[in-house]
Amino acid sequence: MNYKQTIDFLYSQLPAFHRIGKAAYKNDLHNSLALDDYFGKPHSGYKSVHIAGTNGKGSVSHMIASVLMEAGYRTGLYTSPHLKDFRERIKVNGKLIPERAVTQFIERHAPVLMSLKPSFFEMTVAMAFEYFAKAGVDIAVIETGLGGRLDSTNIITPVVTVITNIGHDHMDLLGDTLEKIAWEKAGIIKTRIPVVISETHNDSKNVFIKKASESGSDIYFADHNFSVSLNEYDYLTASREYSVRDQISGMSFMGKTELAGDYQSKNIQAVFQTFRALTGTIDCSYNEIINGIAKVVANTGLKGRWQVIGRNPLIICDTGHNKEGLEYVINQLQRIPSKQLRMILGFVSDKDLGSVLPLFPSSAVYYFTKASVPRALDERILSEKAENYGLRGKSYPDVKSAVAAASKDASEHDTIFIGGSTFVVADAL
Repeated sequence: MNYKQTIDFLYSQLPAFHRIGKAAYKNDLHNSLALDDYFGKPHSGYKSVHIAGTNGKGSVSHMIASVLMEAGYRTGLYTSPHLKDFRERIKVNGKLIPERAVTQFIERHAPVLMSLKPSFFEMTVAMAFEYFAKAGVDIAVIETGLGGRLDSTNIITPVVTVITNIGHDHMDLLGDTLEKIAWEKAGIIKTRIPVVISETHNDSKNVFIKKASESGSDIYFADHNFSVSLNEYDYLTASREYSVRDQISGMSFMGKTELAGDYQSKNIQAVFQTFRALTGTIDCSYNEIINGIAKVVANTGLKGRWQVIGRNPLIICDTGHNKEGLEYVINQLQRIPSKQLRMILGFVSDKDLGSVLPLFPSSAVYYFTKASVPRALDERILSEKAENYGLRGKSYPDVKSAVAAASKDASEHDTIFIGGSTFVVADAL
């Protein structure tokens, strides 16, 4: 079995949320615990950082991993979904798990996988934990998938847990209020393990405080102890400078990041607070934190976060896909001096379009499209729904043709945005 055959096998045999949606969602940890027993609890052999949240958890995971690498720790990184290659989900010191390691895992353990019939995500978590143990990592940064409490990753005992943001996403699975969603995310809080909350919100803060109190865990709200200010986005260099103030010591620092989205200010403060909470367990200096944030793309290969992929016209893609994430993205897009904003948009079929389409400007020119996953919403349906909100444009059956049309129409002074769905960005990249 070669690598392509292995991936084809995984997609054909194991239900994958990123492809078929909630039909692949498991609301218990039975398979994860069974696989963990089978592999001998490999995650117990290294330290871990556990990260949940509606928005920002991917960026925070990559930044924390980059900082740990700068501090000299051999670092595992587990994230999802992938954009171009399945192996993006599992990295050690920024390097993708080898194709042969993926194939050998499936060949060696096919009997137990076929017996348990785990989801794609459950299997991937087990693969990551075993690979990190074999690779001899000092610490692994583990991003949850959909929720927290019942997420397949929630079998670890980390040295710190991080919850980045609570927003309106997957409400059909996690709950129909922010309090219910927060409760699901708070499920990663472990007994006497410090927890970092990126942002303080009235709808969720008491949920986290209550859970931390019940668990005997110290809780830190990052925005109480650190404040981050981003300089205006330099769309010519695609980077931003920021200043961070330690509210406790009164010290201030300057840094630079290639993750140029407005929303990164919240994520950066979470990173600083996480390493404050880890003092005495994992020690990283302010210089290592600043260097790690600056080098996150080079160190970890992070893609799709306010990523500039073209010039003249300026072409930007971003994986923000829910109300809270898109508000930041659209506000920032509208501050870029451009002759015409052109937006290539696609969504998954279970997206609550009524919560996101009103955010988009009617002055933009739209190219409605469909990503190459079974969950993708038909571009013609999207076009009809968008017209109800004054958003007008043409429909394209795939992302490639939409990008070609927008590029042909644009002048060098226009801005083209690609997004709405992680999978649209994946196809563009």
